[in-house]
Amino acid sequence: MKHALPKIYPLTDTVVSGLSHAEQVALLADAGATLLQLRAKYAPALHFYEEAKAALEIARARGVELIINDRVDIALALGLGVHLGQDDLPPEAARRLLGDDAIIGYSTHSLPQILEASQLPVDYVALGPVFQTSTKTDTWPVVGLEGLRTAKKALGNLPLVAIGGISPANTADVFAAGADAVAMISGLWCGPRDPSAALRTLLT
Repeated sequence: MKHALPKIYPLTDTVVSGLSHAEQVALLADAGATLLQLRAKYAPALHFYEEAKAALEIARARGVELIINDRVDIALALGLGVHLGQDDLPPEAARRLLGDDAIIGYSTHSLPQILEASQLPVDYVALGPVFQTSTKTDTWPVVGLEGLRTAKKALGNLPLVAIGGISPANTADVFAAGADAVAMISGLWCGPRDPSAALRTLLT
């Protein structure tokens, strides 16, 4: 991967957090995050663009890198990388649009998808849900820790990001199963501690 992939990879979510993307970026950056994904599954394009633009100003001031979830058009407009799902623009097309230096991540949910992803022009592959999750209603079957182990063997040196139902309580098991990084939404925002404290604990 051309860019360093941190162990903890937070995703923003205005519904779960109750904060704007810019506010979330400021909070998480100040707690030690170095790479953040802006996620707004149902926001209108213009609204998400404006929110992402504001968040990017905060990120650049703090030396934090941003990635846009799903929306290659917004990533292209802001000069950012993108995280793609199975139903989004194909990674090959996104790479042609965004260039060789952009971070491109790709979501997978099964071993066949992992094997296909290993041949694509992506910088990391995400696999999930690892555990049951409440932040998405259209989830694939849970892959579990054994699914992570199998995926890591199939990917080789390509970084593997685990996502789905991951919390501070189970991150050690997820890393032990082979994940290079863990992506978190509710694991940071829905716990008894504030997200800054949770992230700082995970990063220590």
